[in-house]
Amino acid sequence: MNEHIFIILAEESGPGGLFDIGATLPLVAIQFLLLMYVLNVILYNPLITLMSQRNEYILDNLSKASNILVTTSEVTLQYETELAITKKNTKKEISELQKIQKRLFADELDLSQKYIDLLVQDSLDNFTKKKEMVLTNLAPEINTLSKQMIKALFLKQT
Repeated sequence: MNEHIFIILAEESGPGGLFDIGATLPLVAIQFLLLMYVLNVILYNPLITLMSQRNEYILDNLSKASNILVTTSEVTLQYETELAITKKNTKKEISELQKIQKRLFADELDLSQKYIDLLVQDSLDNFTKKKEMVLTNLAPEINTLSKQMIKALFLKQT
């Protein structure tokens, strides 16, 4: 049943049949070509121009960014080498300054020790002199007291 419907539909009913090549086909082809030309002029060419400008802009920015990246890496490398050299020099200076400080501290300590020794010796000398002076001043009194004690002892024994 379906086959009959297809056969009936496929039969030509009038001139031209399924593919009628008349005046409409060239007219449709001309309309199509005209529409392509108008779309190309109005829409596609400005869009393609815009896209090419955008691509150029992106490529320029990418090249600038890569140049900046290269410059940045060079500057970073230079900075890191200078930083390493500065750290090395700083450590060297710190160790030298520590040695100088230790030497100055030892010298000051020796000087202070000598000063303290002199002070102690002077104090001992002064103390010895005062002791001798006090003993000399007290010698007559000690002799007098000793004589009095001896007399008192003899008197008690007798």
